[in-house]
Order: sequence, then structure tokens, then C-alpha cells
Amino acid sequence: MTDKFKKQDLSTAARLSVAPMMDWTDRHCRYLHRLLSSHALLYTEMVTAPALVRGRALHLLDHDRAEHPVALQLGGSDPAELAQAAKLGAGVGYDEINLNCGCPSDRVQSGAFGAVLMKSPDLVADCVAAMAGAVDVEVTVKCRIGVDDQQPEEILPRFLETIRAAGCRRVTIHARMAWLKGLSPAENRTVPPLNYDLVHRMKADFPDLHISINGGVTSLAEAAALLDAGLDGVMIGRSAYHEPARILAQADPKIFGQGRGSDAMTAARAMLPYIENHLSRGGRLHQVTRHMLGLFAGRPGARAWRRMLSEQASRPGAGPEVVEAALSQIAPLAERAMAV
Repeated sequence: MTDKFKKQDLSTAARLSVAPMMDWTDRHCRYLHRLLSSHALLYTEMVTAPALVRGRALHLLDHDRAEHPVALQLGGSDPAELAQAAKLGAGVGYDEINLNCGCPSDRVQSGAFGAVLMKSPDLVADCVAAMAGAVDVEVTVKCRIGVDDQQPEEILPRFLETIRAAGCRRVTIHARMAWLKGLSPAENRTVPPLNYDLVHRMKADFPDLHISINGGVTSLAEAAALLDAGLDGVMIGRSAYHEPARILAQADPKIFGQGRGSDAMTAARAMLPYIENHLSRGGRLHQVTRHMLGLFAGRPGARAWRRMLSEQASRPGAGPEVVEAALSQIAPLAERAMAV
């Protein structure tokens, strides 16, 4: 780890983080998000330990130096294998290794990891201890408040106590149950009711833990209120992805008290050299621009921006000129102000 991102720095960065989201928070998405906020903590998609250790799919660890501070989220349930995967992640420069104990998908359940690990806190502790023993970067956990017929008020304190004893000092709690039977992964993100009060109680009961809350947060104002109420961090998922500028462009001054913020147009233009580099290495334009569709959400011209990128970015030979043409559809801020 570089001196820049020691544990105390990551704890500060975790005041606001962007959730790990499968098929969404890839390296191109993270590069865009970093242009919007210099300080928010970014997470990879979940990468399974078997894919890295047995499959040697090391390309899944690819990331740009500009993404830091950035955390690798791992999925798995075998302590030795997770330790090897964590070592691979730390070896290529990730600032944090996070263990997924919250994903409710059928694929994850069949592998005996993700949210189903809420039923096995001792195993989670073994995993955390093995990972922490293999790397010199911080090992953290992302979990739910419980699964299926568990009683969150009973299971969550025991879970936190157990992983704390194993050396975990920072945890992100998705403030919903996960129902492993009867709900799809998408439904598990919205149907089980939020229980913020329980997460606040956990912070009161475990003051030495850095606790971030996840689930249902859709604005910086909500994030700031949760921080003011005593939580250490807020993780935002879908809102940060679908409307990245609305969530991240003012995060640095409003959440971290640093900088003047950014804007969507500047970020979009800063993506052009990145896109050119991606294309020069054989990449396709839509691999990057699919993450940029919501960049101008709420601004005049946003619909035309989305349409042009959606229709043209996947065409053979599409290049930065498509982005330039789409940018021409966005009304400048001065015009927007006049239209209000």
C-alpha cells in the first residue's frame, strides 16, 4: 500500500463510497466516478476467489492507478482460497479487500458465500482472519442485517462481535434482510424493509467499529444526515450509478469538506483520452459509454445524449466522435438556468 492510503485515510474515504455492483462497477465505471469525486471510496464488482485462484482469471483485477482509493470485493467461503485471492488483489495495488456477505443471488448461494454467510459467522471470522494474515491492507466486510428467518436484533450483534474478534474493524451494513428463497436479487434490493434504526444501534453498541450504512440512500443530503446522526460512512449504489454527477460531483465539498466539486461536462470531456486509449488497445466504445448514459440526468438534452450513445456507440468503428456529437446535445448550464 502506498503511504497515501493508510487505514485512517481509507476510513475517511469511506465516509462516502460507491457500492460494488455486478456488471456495473467495472474499471470504466470507476474511472468515470473518480473524475467526479477525488475522495469517495470506490469498489470493484464482486470477484470470486475461485475465479482468481483456480481459474487464474487475473484480468479481473485490472484497474487504473487513477481509481485509488479503490477496494477489491471478493466472494468466497474457503479461508485459504480467500487468503490467496486477497494476496493477489493486494499485490496489484488494491487499497482494501472486502468480503461479500450480502449478495443473495442463486449463483452465490450455490457457492456457499454471499448473504448465506450470515448464517455462519464463525466461518466468516475464519475467512477474515486468513485474509488479514495474508495481506498488509485492511480487510473489511459487507453484510446484511440477517437472512431468511433470522432475527436481526439477535444475529447482527453476534455477527459483528465475531468478525471484530477476528480483526475486522470496518463493516458496511446493507440495512435490509436478504430473503434467499422467494425473492430475486433485484427484489432483495427493494422489497425487504429498511431498518436504519438497527444499524444506528449497532454503531452505539460497537463504537470501536467503523460502520457504514447501505440501502435506500438516494442523495448527498440523505448521506450527510446519516453521517451527522453518528454513522461513520454511507454507501450509495444504484443512484450513484444511474445519476453519477448528481451524487458524486459535489461529494468532495459537501461530504469531505475539500475541493470545489466537479461537473458532468468536464468529466465527460476528461473521458475522451481514456476512451481513445481503450480503443487503441482493442476495446469497444460502448464498453465505456454504457456507464455514462446517466451523466447528464435532469439536464436539457439528456435524452438526446442517452439516445445517441445507446444507438451509435456499439456500431463497428465507433469512436470519440460519437461522444463529441452526443455532448453537443447537452444544453450549457447558462442555458439551463435561463430555462428554469
